[in-house]
Amino acid sequence: MRGKVRQSRAFLVDLDGTLISNRQTLPGAHDLLARLGDRFVVVSNNAEDTPAQLARQLELTGLLVPAERLVLAGTTALEMIAQEPAKTHTGRRVMLLGSFELRRYGLGLGLDMTEHDPDVVLVARDRDFSYARLEAAANAIRKGARLVVANPDLVHPGPESSVVPETGALLAAILACTGPVPYEIVGKPEPTLFLRALSLLGARAEDSVMVGDNLRTDGAGARRLGMQFMAVQAGRRLAALSV
Repeated sequence: MRGKVRQSRAFLVDLDGTLISNRQTLPGAHDLLARLGDRFVVVSNNAEDTPAQLARQLELTGLLVPAERLVLAGTTALEMIAQEPAKTHTGRRVMLLGSFELRRYGLGLGLDMTEHDPDVVLVARDRDFSYARLEAAANAIRKGARLVVANPDLVHPGPESSVVPETGALLAAILACTGPVPYEIVGKPEPTLFLRALSLLGARAEDSVMVGDNLRTDGAGARRLGMQFMAVQAGRRLAALSV
């Protein structure tokens, strides 16, 4: 690892399973970030928090990661929608299946966060997901609303071997109602978060390393961009994988 840290210009670092687990710092997390200095951005499929909110949560665990070094799937999806050129007055009405914090973030971007006749249905982590929400989202999509999904994860590990449902599980419920429809995924392993992080670091993929614990998201996304992948195993051991 020391050799890779010396040779590489930039590092993209996963959050859950790499730096923290169940809001607890994993062994080696502080040392890893200390070694990387100002050469890293945390890239996470987090689809519930804003960067400022998550930075405060991480500070409570002892990890000092500035909000500007957090690239998150939920807020990135909202930014992507807000930055797209609108055709006349359409494209900015968003039905969000997600947290109050994400809704407020979308309002701050100038999006019309609505429950009626949306142009876009954005699926994030929605702890208040219900039959009524499923019905509204499915019928909006059937009427032509664009479907955007913050990330494809079905679950992530919870305390005491439990699981926490993720956005992919909500997507599966929606698709069960709509049938096959096109949709766009923003989070890993798709390139959007990786490219945004590289832009923040002013780095190229071939000069950078992705550090993470998930071969299907962190590893596959890195491989598609020609980036090296360093796998974290159980928060303790780092194994360099050539991709």
